[in-house]
Amino acid sequence: MTTAFTHRDTCRLCLSRAVEIVVPLRPIPIATPNIGIEDHAMADMLKRTHVPLDLYLCRDCGHFQLLDIIDPELHYGNFRYRTTISLGLSEYFTTFAAQVAASLGLGAGDLVVEIGSNDGTLLRAFQALGLRVLGIDPAREIAQAANDAGMPTLARFFNAQLAAEILADQGSARVVVANNTFANLDDLDDIVYGIRDLLAPDGCFVFDTSYGAAVVRDALIDTVYHEHLSYFMVRSLVPFFARHGMELIDIEPVANKGGSIRGFAQLKGGPRPISPRVGQMVAAELAAGFDRVETYQALSRRLSHVGDFLARHVFDAHSKGLRVAGYGASVGSTTLVHQFNLSQALDFICDDKPLAQALPAEGRDIPILTSDALYEKKPGSVIILAWRYSAPIMNRHQPYRDAGGQFVIPLPTPSIQ
Repeated sequence: MTTAFTHRDTCRLCLSRAVEIVVPLRPIPIATPNIGIEDHAMADMLKRTHVPLDLYLCRDCGHFQLLDIIDPELHYGNFRYRTTISLGLSEYFTTFAAQVAASLGLGAGDLVVEIGSNDGTLLRAFQALGLRVLGIDPAREIAQAANDAGMPTLARFFNAQLAAEILADQGSARVVVANNTFANLDDLDDIVYGIRDLLAPDGCFVFDTSYGAAVVRDALIDTVYHEHLSYFMVRSLVPFFARHGMELIDIEPVANKGGSIRGFAQLKGGPRPISPRVGQMVAAELAAGFDRVETYQALSRRLSHVGDFLARHVFDAHSKGLRVAGYGASVGSTTLVHQFNLSQALDFICDDKPLAQALPAEGRDIPILTSDALYEKKPGSVIILAWRYSAPIMNRHQPYRDAGGQFVIPLPTPSIQ
């Protein structure tokens, strides 16, 4: 490892230097539940190294983004998150594959290449439709497990050079797909050049990604962390693809991660018409003020109000001698713990499928336990960090509530249940 993180001073999409902080956030450590490192000295260093998490707006193209970038090899070479642990994601991928295959008219033997294929769950859905598949993922252990399970996967980072190798070895792809991966990449110029060269003349790049407008509108701050470098707006994607000899031909909202978009891009002059939805979403973003700094500053004020609510709740609980716990130990929980100053407030965090034994916080590691701890340690209240799953969590733990326990839902508007 050379430098754990770097800061870029240009927009990731249009390379403009007209970028400014519009949502200042508290730094978070490099170490998160998604990164597993066996070297104890290295792991301790990653806990102590806090990286800025400020969100920037490009005043030229409107891209909403992080500009502080953790070394990708450090991040993904030690990645331990697997798709199968996310509630409902396998079913979502089955539907996703069927919809994409039908809308693009894919036939038996067509090649589907996935960037950021993880454990091969999405590729398996495409493979079941009779398609050839190839995964690209730099997480070595996960890529090996995917290969062992029959999903051909290259343990590498995707770029134009690798695209040329795949083209020579397997021919062009009818589809290149990136599901919650496109936003994780810094050098998007190199990535899209590779996609463009790999696609068949009638091929399509299909991507699901967090929608910047939803992040701001619905305060999806738990989706902001260093894996997610970009929070795309449609109005900035249109000129970006055009600059690379491609065209964004369709865009649709999807519910994944609280608010995402699914985009379709083809080679310039390709066979499919541009959907009116592209222009409609650009117009809607402008009408909602996503070209104005004030819109983003409103998110900062909203987060301050949530932080104040949680601080009052924690103070009240502690003044009564009650413990306060958290529920959900994802990488997004790391963001919430730091943004809302919960490092010293939480006795422990429970999780249904823990990836780690502790969540790094300011001045301490917060223990991560299974959800049985709710009944063994009997906290007075539990802040649901995995707040988008509040309903199933509360339903599952009705006995905890019946015994007098409270659940606190922090977002999008804080409440006590």
